[in-house]
Amino acid sequence: MLKEFKEFIMRGNVIDMAVGIIIGAAFGTIIKSLVDDVIMPPIGLLLGNVDFSNLFAVIKAGKIAGTYDTLAAAKAAGAVTMNYGVFFNTIISFLIVAFAVFMIIRAVNKLKRETPSPEAATKECPYCLSVIPIKASRCAHCTAEIRGA
Repeated sequence: MLKEFKEFIMRGNVIDMAVGIIIGAAFGTIIKSLVDDVIMPPIGLLLGNVDFSNLFAVIKAGKIAGTYDTLAAAKAAGAVTMNYGVFFNTIISFLIVAFAVFMIIRAVNKLKRETPSPEAATKECPYCLSVIPIKASRCAHCTAEIRGA
């Protein structure tokens, strides 16, 4: 069983998948930082100094009743909150990741389309329809002269 597991792990596609997952996790961390630290502060500033990570609605007050200035204060008081600002940040992160994946797939597809196909090495004789070399000036089967060769 150990030998079979080793063969499974050492297959190329399993290792490729593991590398993809690790890079994806790192990419997700970078995108989260991009959204939280670069994109959302200017948007919040444009909307009147709004900190999206602190937008929440109190569903049930905690042990310490009253209004909570920050999400951390509400959590510390034990309040039940709906964190729509964090959700908004997550949606922005998802859109950025989806766009980045789209751009990568688009570039890969473009590379695939631009890959020149190998030139044909043979052609058909227009008289007997036999396959002959592309540079032939006369058909080896029917001896007809091939024009334009």
